[in-house]
Amino acid sequence: MSEQISRFKKLSTEIRPEDPPFSRYPRPQLKRDSYISLNGRWDGGVTVPFPLESELSGFKGTVGERYTYTRDFELPRGFIKDRVLLHIDAADCISKVFVNGIFVCSHEGGYLPFTADITDALGSNPYDMIHTLRVEVTDGLDIRYPYGKQSLNRGGMWYTPVTGIWKNVWLESVPKYYIKSLEITPSLNGVTIDIDSDAEDFHVEITGRNGLVYSGIKCNGYFHIDIEDPILWTPDDPHLYDLSIKTDTDCIGSYFGLRTVSVDKVEGVPRILLNGKPFFFHGVLDQGYYPEGIFLPNSEAGYEEDIRLLKSLGYNTLRKHIKVEPECFYEACDRMGMLVFQDMVNNGKYRYLHDTILPTLGDKKMNDMKSHVPEEVRTIFTKHMEDTVAHLYNHPSIVYYTIFNEGWGQFESDMMYNILKSMDMTRIVDSASGWFKQQRSDVESEHSYFGRYRFKEANRPTVLSEFGGYTLKVSDHVFNPDRSYGYGVCKTSDELTARIIAKYKEDLIPNIKRGLCGSIYTQLTDVEDEINGLYTYDRKICKVNAEEMLELAGSLTID
Repeated sequence: MSEQISRFKKLSTEIRPEDPPFSRYPRPQLKRDSYISLNGRWDGGVTVPFPLESELSGFKGTVGERYTYTRDFELPRGFIKDRVLLHIDAADCISKVFVNGIFVCSHEGGYLPFTADITDALGSNPYDMIHTLRVEVTDGLDIRYPYGKQSLNRGGMWYTPVTGIWKNVWLESVPKYYIKSLEITPSLNGVTIDIDSDAEDFHVEITGRNGLVYSGIKCNGYFHIDIEDPILWTPDDPHLYDLSIKTDTDCIGSYFGLRTVSVDKVEGVPRILLNGKPFFFHGVLDQGYYPEGIFLPNSEAGYEEDIRLLKSLGYNTLRKHIKVEPECFYEACDRMGMLVFQDMVNNGKYRYLHDTILPTLGDKKMNDMKSHVPEEVRTIFTKHMEDTVAHLYNHPSIVYYTIFNEGWGQFESDMMYNILKSMDMTRIVDSASGWFKQQRSDVESEHSYFGRYRFKEANRPTVLSEFGGYTLKVSDHVFNPDRSYGYGVCKTSDELTARIIAKYKEDLIPNIKRGLCGSIYTQLTDVEDEINGLYTYDRKICKVNAEEMLELAGSLTID
């Protein structure tokens, strides 16, 4: 890494990491009183959960394809209820886990959580010994597995790769019969709850802004509760109901928001409806990269700050691009009122000519039934998609899923649409963002970076799911002064602001009445060589005029 880049990485004055870092309860929608964080300093001086390549990890060596994490831990007396579970919320990419030298689990994939029951490995006197946790991680950036924007040869739209543990590591203890998971499906006047548990009776309490809403006992794990005088979740009023569920042996806390997202025609025009009403999704691309932590901000508060930055410019939506964040990110969106378009994480081979150049020149047709994507890659992608949907299902902020982006790894998108819809009928599904669309999708999804955006009327709502990308280099706030990447050069903040606003006024606003339902500007912040953010990579400089952007946001409505 050059001295210039190293110097930039030390400019950040964002909230410093806590000790241990990311120490808030890591699973906000299924909390219990049993929690021990294993984040912090591990053997060898490495700080978990920051990836090895990041400055905040403290790793001083050369990152190779394999790294072994080790640390000791003790259990406080009274902690064990019956079983002890170890959670690793993400480690990139292939993990083998041992406790006291005993193999407890393995996992493949670098973005989603996995759990091991480690009770038997703790021995017969678990309170009277020091336990050793060892996590062996292998990451050769194998494109069979989801890898997103990571590249061993970073530059342009490809970024520094990450290796190892990059989300929370933690312990909890559960009774023999415990609540394993919840599936919460809201409507405009109630909520349906599906509980995975061996218990027979569930005492349920729901509390809202005005106090207790419901208290009662349900005799099976699948039920619906009507809510009187419902307060709907919206970006302007992100009201959340607290949920408590108790069994004879277990007690968990959760939350939900009452909101729906659907598709229907309004005065003959296809629309996306939020809570039954036409809504314009005014959004930006958010790739989730940070100077010092790469895949993580310095603390959970960094996610909240990014949401505040977006709201200060009038945006109500972000597209989480080819990355699955820690749950605290989605909880912050739920609580602060930021709608989320969630991408699946791509795997497979990216083909620059086929996936980018030719479609940009106008060749946007492809029969993806004939895609040359290996069967193993398809199987891994499908499982990761299913696991992602199951993992994020309960977050009210998430209203939209993107399966494939710009043809990258795309195969049989109609089949993939059906699979996703069979799991979740409550959200919008964009099967092919940008191009190579087939038959099955809830939206027409277009990208436009060069020239005028040409709206085409369709039988489905239209979303401009990527556009803009105008660049402005801010001295002393660039990651790499020697190279930059983006679409269209601006010299001043005024020029950048004017160009963005002109794009909205000339190409987007006239088409809202014709069926344009949302737009995603590229992007929230600069990312490494990319300097097309509304903010600099260190989040210190807003590159546009906030007042003018807020005024623009006020005009993006569907009458």
